[in-house]
Amino acid sequence: MEEFLAAHWLDMLTTALGLAYIILEYHASIWLWAVGFAMQSLGIVLYYQKGLYADCGMEFYYLAMTVYGYFNWMRKKSPSSQGEKSESTPITSWLSRPHSLREGLGVGILTLIAWAALYAFLVTCTDSRVPLADSFTTALSFVGIWALARKYLEQWFIWIVVDVVTCCLYFYKDIPFKASLYALYVVIAIFGYRKWRRMMKNDSPQPA
Repeated sequence: MEEFLAAHWLDMLTTALGLAYIILEYHASIWLWAVGFAMQSLGIVLYYQKGLYADCGMEFYYLAMTVYGYFNWMRKKSPSSQGEKSESTPITSWLSRPHSLREGLGVGILTLIAWAALYAFLVTCTDSRVPLADSFTTALSFVGIWALARKYLEQWFIWIVVDVVTCCLYFYKDIPFKASLYALYVVIAIFGYRKWRRMMKNDSPQPA
């Protein structure tokens, strides 16, 4: 038992933080950024130990986006449905923004470029045994955390794809607790999308 805990304690701790993180994200609570900062800091160590170098490097980007997301959510941008200033940015739809299709195409191209670049790096500069999956989830996560920081409803779709692939990858890499967490993430993401959509409708200005 002690040997098992010694081998998996970091996996277990980041899993617990990850569960708290997704629950806070589900409720659109700004505290998710504080929990995320702790989880990502520990994740750097865990992923490096497991040879998931792209995921390890991704955590540094996550840390920067955590700071950005916190301050972006703190900004008072629009009135709430009660006519008072809201305490954070409202949930919005990426697809409802002007030029969203053109922006989406640009983001898609950048994601493919990032995927290819990360794959080439992992193949040529590391001993990674899962370069294709590791680089894919990392590249797509660049978009996911940015969309979360902007509080876009569609960020849930991105995370569903990332979570499914990551779940399989982590079971393969013997990180069972976090793998199980990502399986749970898929379910929570589906319900999270539905909850955020209701919240977005409630925050929308009501006709006079």
